[in-house]
Amino acid sequence: MPLRVSLRRPALVLAALLAAAGCQASGETRAAAATPPATATATAGGEAALPAPGDSTALRALADSGRIGGAPGAKVWLLMVSDFQCPYCKMWHDQSYEAIHKEYVATGKVRVAYLHYPLDQHEQAMPAAEASMCASAQRKFWPYQSALFGSVDRWGKSGDQTAVYESLAQAQGLDMARFRSCMSSHVMRALIEADKDRMGRAGVQSTPSFFVGNQGIAGAQPTDVFRRTLDAAIAAAR
Repeated sequence: MPLRVSLRRPALVLAALLAAAGCQASGETRAAAATPPATATATAGGEAALPAPGDSTALRALADSGRIGGAPGAKVWLLMVSDFQCPYCKMWHDQSYEAIHKEYVATGKVRVAYLHYPLDQHEQAMPAAEASMCASAQRKFWPYQSALFGSVDRWGKSGDQTAVYESLAQAQGLDMARFRSCMSSHVMRALIEADKDRMGRAGVQSTPSFFVGNQGIAGAQPTDVFRRTLDAAIAAAR
C-alpha cells in the first residue's frame, strides 16, 4: 500500500542530530565521535586502527561516523530515514540513490547521513540494521547498505539469516571475527533504537522519509523531486 508519512518539526531533527559532528545516538556517543577513541592507535599509514572488539563506546562512535558521507564543508544535509526490508526504501535506493550520490554527494555539494527506522512488522529490519552498523564500524557502511538492498531476496525472510549477513560481510572484505563479535553482542542495537526514537519524535511514521535542511520529503519520490529540493537548499545556503 502507498506510504503515508507525517513529517513534523524537521528543524528539530537537524538540531538534535547535526548539532555535533554528525548523527549521534546519545551524549556518550557524541563525546566519543567528537574526538578519536582513546583505544584507537595510528597505523603506519596514519589512519586510526579499529578499536578493540569489546570497546562498545568506541565501536558505536566509529559506526556512527561511518554512516555519514560527503564533504565536511558541505552546507546542505540529506538525512535518509530508512528500513532495509522496506520495499519502498529499496525502490528509492535502486532508482535514485546512485544519481543523488554522484551528482550531489561525490561533488561535495551535500552531506548525507543514514538514520535507522526498522519497522516492527519487518522481522529482518533490526538484524539488517545491526549488520550495516557492524560493517560501518569497519568503515564499510555504504557498500554494505547497497549490498543489503541488492540481496533482500536472500535475507528478507523468516528465521535466522546470520549466514547471509556474514556472506555479505565477507564479500566486502570485512574482518569476520570482528563482524561476528559485533553482531552477537548486539552492541549497535541501542544506537539503532535511539535513531528510531528520535525520528518518531520528529514525526516520521514510516519509510523511507527524508530531510533536506528544514524540509521533509515523504516516501520514494522521483529523483527529480530530490534534485529540485537539494538545488533550492544549496542556493539558499550560499
